[in-house]
Amino acid sequence: MENLDQTDELNQENRVSLHKSASDDIQEKAVEVILFSCGLVSVLTTAGIIAIIFQVTLEFFQKVPITDFLFDTQWTPLFADKHFGIWPLINGTFLTTAIAMLVAIPLGLSSAIYLSEYAQPKIGAILRPAVELLAGIPTVVNGYFALLFLTPLLRNFLPLEIFNATSAGIMMGVMIIPTVGSISLDAIRAVPRSLREGAYGLGLTKLETIIKVVLPAALSGIIASIILGISRAVGETMIVLIAAGQQPKLTLNPMESIQTMTAYMAQISGGDSPRNSLNYDTLYAVGSVLFLITLALNIFSHWFSNRFKEKYE
Repeated sequence: MENLDQTDELNQENRVSLHKSASDDIQEKAVEVILFSCGLVSVLTTAGIIAIIFQVTLEFFQKVPITDFLFDTQWTPLFADKHFGIWPLINGTFLTTAIAMLVAIPLGLSSAIYLSEYAQPKIGAILRPAVELLAGIPTVVNGYFALLFLTPLLRNFLPLEIFNATSAGIMMGVMIIPTVGSISLDAIRAVPRSLREGAYGLGLTKLETIIKVVLPAALSGIIASIILGISRAVGETMIVLIAAGQQPKLTLNPMESIQTMTAYMAQISGGDSPRNSLNYDTLYAVGSVLFLITLALNIFSHWFSNRFKEKYE
């Protein structure tokens, strides 16, 4: 009789265990389906955006020859004498981006080196959040700061126009410092301590160790941070819209007023151009070029990171 009771208890425990296991499996499957659905929403949203952009872009090229878009040197789609050469907008975009990176790379990389190699832990715990606060300032505030403070200040020393690429580029560079600095800091800290100690054992100074050992070892992460900064500068809107002006022109003079791709898109999307008009279609044509540029930058960043990534055991 006692053996039968023990058998019943074991069977009951097995049934409870099987029921619990089946319940856990259902929960795991439900979580898996939910997470897959979230990922699928992101993919489908991206695919939908890309499809709409290039659909309207194709409609634009049915009205404007692609040769005019690629080889004309004037961009005046809102004028009576219409020209659709994209190069003035590309020129303005990369001019302000170049100025921004001239500011962001040395300052961001220097801050990363200091926080990683020189700063005391307590100081680093204060300075890093303080630097990253720059990324939290609204870009419209940066734009008006560039227009109302930085430009008048620089005009005391340089013959700048009221709207110019220099002020916009400098403020974009300040905005990008946290991006370059934070990712570079993580890459530098990922370099093993043993490499530094080996360099010290060979008689290198701290500065020589940083330049000859640490930075080359962290190169893939540093380059990735720079390319990410370039992508953000290329896609920045409010600073260039407010401070750089709306005069698309082919020029390398940063003291002149220019127009970037994002600034033009913001101008068109303001509602003055009716839907399905030629002016409205230029919004998508410019957007497709901007998309291809940022896609190329991201692909290069991914390739470079994988190609030159250092692996340590």
